[in-house]
This record gives sequence, C-alpha cells and structure tokens, in this order.
Amino acid sequence: MSSDTGRERSASNLVERKFQCKAVLFLAYQSLGFLFGDLSLSPLYVYQSIFSGRLKHVQNEDAIFGAFSLIFWTFSLISFLKYAVLILSADDNGEGGIVALYSHLCRNAKFCLLPNHQVSDEELSTYHEPGCLNRNLPPSSLKKFIEKHKSTKTALLILVLLGACMVICVGALMPAISVLSSIEGLRIEAKITNNSMVSLISCVLLIGLFVLQHRGSHKVAFMFPPIIIIWLLSMFLIGIYNVIKWNPRIYQALSPYYIYKFFSVTGRDGWANLGGVFLCVTGTEAMFADLGYYGQPPVRVAFYCIIYPCLVLQYMGQAAFLSKNLSAVPISFYASIPDFLFWPVFVVAALTVIVASQAVISTTFSIVQQCHAFECFPRVKAVHSRRWIRGQTYIPEINWILMIISLAVTVGLGDMNHTGYAYGIAYLIVVFVITLLTSLAINLVWHQSLVVALAFALFFGLIELLFLSSYCMKIPKGGWVPLLLSAVFMVVMYVWHYGSRKKYLFDMHNKVSMRWILTLGPSLGIVRVPGMGLIYTELATGVPASFTHFLTNLPAFYQVVVFVCVKTVPVPCVPHEERYLIGRIGPKSYRLYRCIVRNGYKDVYSHENDFENDLVMSIAEFIQLEAEGCSGNVDGSVDGRMAVVRTSGKFGTRLLMSESAGVEESSSVNLPGALTVTSSKSPTLKKLQAMYEQESPELNSRRRIRFELLNIIYKDPRVKEELMELVEAKRAGAAYVIGHSHVKAKWNSSFAKRFAVNLYSFLRKNCRSPAVGLNIPQICLIKVGMNYHV
Repeated sequence: MSSDTGRERSASNLVERKFQCKAVLFLAYQSLGFLFGDLSLSPLYVYQSIFSGRLKHVQNEDAIFGAFSLIFWTFSLISFLKYAVLILSADDNGEGGIVALYSHLCRNAKFCLLPNHQVSDEELSTYHEPGCLNRNLPPSSLKKFIEKHKSTKTALLILVLLGACMVICVGALMPAISVLSSIEGLRIEAKITNNSMVSLISCVLLIGLFVLQHRGSHKVAFMFPPIIIIWLLSMFLIGIYNVIKWNPRIYQALSPYYIYKFFSVTGRDGWANLGGVFLCVTGTEAMFADLGYYGQPPVRVAFYCIIYPCLVLQYMGQAAFLSKNLSAVPISFYASIPDFLFWPVFVVAALTVIVASQAVISTTFSIVQQCHAFECFPRVKAVHSRRWIRGQTYIPEINWILMIISLAVTVGLGDMNHTGYAYGIAYLIVVFVITLLTSLAINLVWHQSLVVALAFALFFGLIELLFLSSYCMKIPKGGWVPLLLSAVFMVVMYVWHYGSRKKYLFDMHNKVSMRWILTLGPSLGIVRVPGMGLIYTELATGVPASFTHFLTNLPAFYQVVVFVCVKTVPVPCVPHEERYLIGRIGPKSYRLYRCIVRNGYKDVYSHENDFENDLVMSIAEFIQLEAEGCSGNVDGSVDGRMAVVRTSGKFGTRLLMSESAGVEESSSVNLPGALTVTSSKSPTLKKLQAMYEQESPELNSRRRIRFELLNIIYKDPRVKEELMELVEAKRAGAAYVIGHSHVKAKWNSSFAKRFAVNLYSFLRKNCRSPAVGLNIPQICLIKVGMNYHV
C-alpha cells in the first residue's frame, strides 16, 4: 500500500510539473508580443548611430569588429546580467518598475512623505513579502540616516520622479525613432531622397499608432507574439546567413580586446559616438517594468532562449556584412538583407514597430497611473475596459500628449541620429535610476551589507556613467529634448505632490475635534433628513473641516453619515476582502461611520463595482461584529475601533440582497424571511427621484440592489434599530459630498512657495474632477466650497 501511495504521489507531482512547464512556456510566448518589441527593434538603428558624424565613412575592419564587441558586452552585462539575472528578483509582490522599487522601500522604511500611514496598513496580506523582511534584524545605518533627514527622503522622491519623467519621454521618443528607422528602408528601395516626404510618411504612421491606442488593441492582441517571433526568426536567419557568407571570423570580436582596438582606431570620435552602442539595450527595462503581467520564470525563459541568441546573431551578422561592405554603414540594417527578402522583412519591421510602440505607450500609461496613486501626478481619467488588453490602462490625455510630442520631435529634429541621441539619453537615465534604487533595496529590503549594495551601484553605475559622458557631447544635437521635457514633467509632478502634502497637513491641522462632535448630541444640532451622506475626505482620522462648513451654511444633513477616505497603500494590489476598513465616529446614536478604502498603486477603479452596496454590507457587518464583541482585524484609531469586516466568515449574510428591476416606488414588497423597511421619502420626492434617475445614464447603467433586514431575533434591540436605519437610508438614496477647494499661498510666503502653490491651484482647476476619478454620478454630487491658505 505504501509503494502504491508513493507512485500516486510521484505521478501527481509529475503531472503538476508538466502543467507548470506548459504555463511557463505559454506565458513566455505571450511575453514576446508585449515585453520585447522595443528591444528587438534595436538592430534597425544601432550601427547607424555608432557610425554617424565623423565615423560615417569609416574604412577599417577593426572598427567594425570593435563596435560589435562593444555591443555584445554591453548587451550581456546590462540586459543579461543586470536585468535578466539580478533585477528581476527585486520585484514587489511580482510587480516591477521604478514605482514598485520605491513602494518596496517605503514599506521597509519611513520614506513616504504623505502622513496618511496607519498601523492597520501593515496587517495587509500583501504588505510583507515572505523572506524579504526580518523584523529581528537591527535597522541599517543607511535606513536611520534617510528616516532622520527629510531632505534625503525628498531627494529620493525626486530621483523616482526623474525616472518616471524619463519613462514618459521614452513613451514619446520610442515610436518616433522606430518609425523613422523602419522608413529608412524606403530610401534604399523606393529611392526617396526628400526628407520632407520621409517626415510626412512618418507622421502619418505615428498618428495611426496613437489612434490605435485610442481604439483599443484587444481584438488584435493575439497577433502580437507571432509578429515578434517572425521578426526575431528572420533576424536570426539573416544573421547566420551574413556570418557564413561575408566574414566567419567575426566570432573573434567576442573578445574584449577588440574594444581596445575600436578606440585606438576611432579615438575621440569613437568616444563621442559611444552612446550609439547603448541603444542596443533600449527596451530592456520593459522586462522589469511589466513583470507583473507574466512573472519571472516566463520572462527569463523568453530572454535566455529566444531574445538573447537572436539579437546577438543579428548584431554579429551585421558586423560581418559591414566588415566587407564598409560603404554600406549609413544604411547597415537594410543593406545587409538579401534582395529577395527585402520587402517581407520591411513589412514585418513595420508591424513590429506597431507592436513595440503599443507596448511602450501602455507602459507610459502605467507609470502615470502609479505616480497619480502616490499623489505625484494631476488627476487623469484612467480607462480600463474590454477594448484594451487585460490589466492595461488607457489614459486619453497622456495618449494625445505623447502623440503631439512624438510628431514635434519627428518634424523638428528631422534626423534619425538626433532622435536616437534624445531617446538614448532618456533611456540611460531610466536605467541609472533603476541601478540606484536597486542598490538601496539590496541593503534595506534584502538586508545585504552596505558593501554589497555599493559594489552593485559602482559596477553598473560606472558603466552607465561612461555612456552618459558620451551622451553629454550630443546634448546640442537632440539630447536636449528629453532634458527639457523631463524638466517640465518634473515641475508638474513635484508641485502636485508638494501641494497635495500641504493641503493634507492643512486638513489635519483644521480637522474638527471629537469633543466638538460630542457636544452637538445625537442630532448634531441640525435636522436629520432621510438618506445616506457620503463625505469624501483625504483624512484617515478625524472629521474634516468641510463637514462643519456644510453644516454652517445648511443646518441639515442625512440620517446616516459616512466619512469616506480613498487612499493608496504602498503595495501593488490590495485584496478585495481587505480593502474596506470600517469604523465608528462618536456614540452609536450619532450614526457617524468611517470607511477607509485602501487601494494599491496598480489597482484600477472598475465601473462594475458598486461601491454603495459594498459600503452598506460592510457597515452592517461592522455593526454586528461590534455587538458580538468580535474585533477581527482591528485598528486602534482615535475615533474608535476600525475593522476589516470582509475577513469575517459571516460577511454577506447579515442583510438580504436582491436585484431590483427598476426604481422602487414603494417598499411594501419584501423577501421571504426579511423585515419590511418603510421608506421615509414622500411620494413627491420618490417621483422626482425616479424622473432624475431615468434621465441619468450613469445611474441607469448601474445594478439596482434592494436590501432587506433578516427576520431574526437580535440579542440587542439597538442593533436591529441601527440596521433598519441603515437600510432605510440606503433605500432613500445616497448623496456624495466633496470639498470644492481653492488653494492659495499665504501672503508672507516666499516666491518659490507662491509659485508652487499657485501652479498647484492652476493644475487642480484644469485637471479632472475628483468625481470623475471616483466615478461619482453627477446627479448625486454635492460640492462644498473651501479655501486653503498654505
């Protein structure tokens, strides 16, 4: 019997391993169509960028061999060793990228400048990764130093914002250089010598690329991996063909000795064009930035087995061809293609440009959304629907801004090499920022010694600084473009973060004390009208001043009041059952509640989720848990206990839910086993509500849920009374109250502070309304005017 059991276990383990292998291979296949398009396009323009300017008419085989040696070792050290081997392990719960590294650092040290952290946030299941944090270890000296000095935390934030700005620049520059390089083939075959015609064709293609983003790519996404595979296979075969036909000795250039020969032949001009070598790794960062879509094993399998050998052989084949055809250097890629394969390769190259640009632009949307989650970007509309690939976000404003920048660069610079300089500088700064953040993670997250972290930073940082020194010579020739764009984005992003932080501190300083609330009594000193009032506030504790401002102007409010705070926790995603933190403000008779909605920086608000219904169910669960004395996951807030009620095994059973066909005129119909709850609204108000709801498409598209109270005996009659009042308030309708704030700088502020605050106020007026980001129906919205002097 024991042997039979052992055979069954081994058989089941074998089946499970086969299933895992199939899953990894399938994800590796999918990743080819999304992660590696940009990287696989690099052979179009690398050699042309290296041998530009004074090296355009190089007449030395050693220079070609040396260029390939530089490409091989740069590609191997940065793409293979740094990213594929090391940095992919620095993920944040499976997510990668600049913001993921910053989030990971903020969870392991007090680096975040927004003071909305709560102890209960650390109890999230995704907050601490297994094996990444050992609380018994003493804190490092570097951690103590950064936490102690606010200037170092600000410097770290600026570093992260710099990397994010450069990612946005890459999203605008990559489509431009890819389209220009693919169009170069027409110069050869169609004999197009007019630069204006080339720019016109490029602009038409770029407009098509960004319109494709607007239309969505879900229906054609299945074609992305085959296109990239055909492109890589063609490059692989052409590379082998060129090596065999033109110069089999090219394998000797794998020796670093030829790097020395390259600089001995080219001298200072070779150093000035060293930035062109770095273009061979552009697109590598996508492996890490979009890691969350596929995971580490599939990405590594795709890179090790397909991307690395195909690209190395393509670069080797181009070098073999150029070593015997030195005059073809300015058009190296298309010149190295056999004549009978030119048009098929040209068509596949154009399709690959579309696929690669789609992925890079999508990555830009993702970084903007993540920065917005950390209050580092003005409010924008993030769309997430079936028209886009699952997990991706589409931001209309950013899409059209990128298109305008890309068109301006294409027409303004008018040269592929100058565009390459701009693109290379932007990408190099992104890679350098990743190096610095990873070195911090080595010490603060992985708890390795400071020596190991410095060794990592020095080894890869010095390599990247060498390339940066070359790019500094190219700043007048297009390199100024990403510097100027990033400066504009940096000012906007930092000012938004600064203004948001100052506004939050102002709210904290001016929040209403609990003593004042208690002196008002259960009626709050006003008329309590039927319905539920949802007051949105950025405060995680206390009562906002906007509430008293409302009561001062209109001394009446709803019978149930819920203070809703939507905040971002430094984790990629918050499980739905842990998202809502519910608590009470004041005594039970006041009917004041608090709901903190915790989102991760990768979470996207979905229109399908009915927040009102989730909120009612969560409050009902909290009322029951409080009466039963069950705390669950509780946060000791100054307002009272707060609990993650969805972790309760009884969640969803406290109230009966049914889907209603239309607007409820009366409440005489009830479900079996439920109590009838009478609506307190008059027939006239019901008729008006029905009329407005029928005219509002926002409300008609939502599911109509009817709540009923269970017909059971409650131990405490006050619990039944509170639940009935909650259901009655939901039946009467919910109103959303949002502060309509106007931020001004104090009269005695410095010029820099006045500029920052005024710019923040301008951005608030002209960006998306909070109601749009929170998906609040306009018919239910109430705005309360507030003046902030910060």
